[in-house]
Amino acid sequence: MARVTVIRGGLVLDAASHAALARDILVDGDTIREIGPSGLAAPADAIVIAAGGRLLMPGLINAHTHGNGNLAKGMGDRWTLETLINAGSHLNGHRTDEDKYLSCLLGGLEMIRSGTTACYDLLGEYPLPTVDGFHAAARGYEEAGVRALLAPMVGDRSVYTAIPGLLESLPPPLRAHAERYEAAPTDQALRAVADLLRGWRSPDARIALAVAPTVPLYCSDRFILGCRDMARGAGLRLQMHVAESKAEAVGGLRRYGKTLTAHLDDIGFLGPDVTAAHGVWLDDDDMARMAHHGVAVAHNPGSNLRLGCGIAPAGKLRARGVAVGIGTDGPHCADGQNMFLAMRTTSLACRVASPDYREWFKSEDVLAMATEGSARSMGLENAIGQLAPGFKADIVFLDLGHVNFVPFNDPTNQIVSTENGAAVDSVMIGGRLVLDHGRFPHVDFERVRRRVEERVAALRALNAEARHIAALLEDAVGSYCVGLARAPYHIERRLPQ
Repeated sequence: MARVTVIRGGLVLDAASHAALARDILVDGDTIREIGPSGLAAPADAIVIAAGGRLLMPGLINAHTHGNGNLAKGMGDRWTLETLINAGSHLNGHRTDEDKYLSCLLGGLEMIRSGTTACYDLLGEYPLPTVDGFHAAARGYEEAGVRALLAPMVGDRSVYTAIPGLLESLPPPLRAHAERYEAAPTDQALRAVADLLRGWRSPDARIALAVAPTVPLYCSDRFILGCRDMARGAGLRLQMHVAESKAEAVGGLRRYGKTLTAHLDDIGFLGPDVTAAHGVWLDDDDMARMAHHGVAVAHNPGSNLRLGCGIAPAGKLRARGVAVGIGTDGPHCADGQNMFLAMRTTSLACRVASPDYREWFKSEDVLAMATEGSARSMGLENAIGQLAPGFKADIVFLDLGHVNFVPFNDPTNQIVSTENGAAVDSVMIGGRLVLDHGRFPHVDFERVRRRVEERVAALRALNAEARHIAALLEDAVGSYCVGLARAPYHIERRLPQ
């Protein structure tokens, strides 16, 4: 028999009205059954959770991250997208299944601690995805308690062959180093994805699979379409990085003679089961294509700024009816999984993109993107992202006694503009408290911390040679891609100097 829980004495957020209403919440198993006035009727044997002095809001949903990056946070500084990918060989090399488990467990705990209850994870497993590796990653998220949509991020070209002209631009000694890191051939990469889909056994109903052909330039058309067909045949969602950097956008014109989105449209990839990550360098026609095909977009403003990619036209996408969610991106390129900071960056970035305040996001828009919009990106818009009957009981309890909410003037504005995750007191996912008054009741975090530190030290030694090679290549890769980024393009997503 399902457990019944009643949450009493809290204030339930009404983001659209900028209000916090005294309401009780009745949870039946993992689902909200009823929300009503204080004193709401509940079974005599219901578990009672006292929520006095707490603001209750829907769990935040991370529309785009990379769970493999949690062991690599802080390992780079002035990286562009392309120099980050150049460093991938040492950031992700020599990972054991335990490392994959620890990385996702650590990331899941970080997300919970800052109010995130679900994520769409484009998990990079090198050189190719494996059934055992994905089961290990899933076990990490299961142990943390987070909902996760896990997508193998894979392509059949390396950065050196993906960016038109890059490999040829390298002097022979560097070219020889780059050629060591060529991606797996198309057939082998497709077999790896097929083997994963066939061998996958979810340890938890909250953890499911998707498919992620990584970037158009990094994938042959045959690989993209192979992934599309496998995903659609199995009823799975797809996510792909699209038009993230200007080097990619210019490279798309040189390879395809058209924008990356136009090419994806022409080959039949776009559809309502697709989420496009980033979308910084989309033009008006690209945005129209996204809207026409019902593609969702995962907006990652912190990463886009961190890697110097530019400011995505998230407002224009929403104006066209495109569902836009918010993501943090991976910890190796955004250095954290804090969705409160991602929301604040979303709010701020649009203000430097336009001087017209009427074009800026309202705080309720930002919050809706980080909940309902991100839920749509995962195909879970009817299950998570709202506090409402019939939705999963994914609830964040914010401490109104924390300085971020003193004085308590406007709950919606303060969640977006002043909260940074520090006021997160408790988190419920599927009716289960996974954070209880700042403590992880089901996880020994000190044990996790110690083991992570041990494994990262071992990986640092194992990847020393790869780190040295990446350093040798970095300036040549970076300089070539900066040249592409300075080439003329028909739109601009950076502020003028």
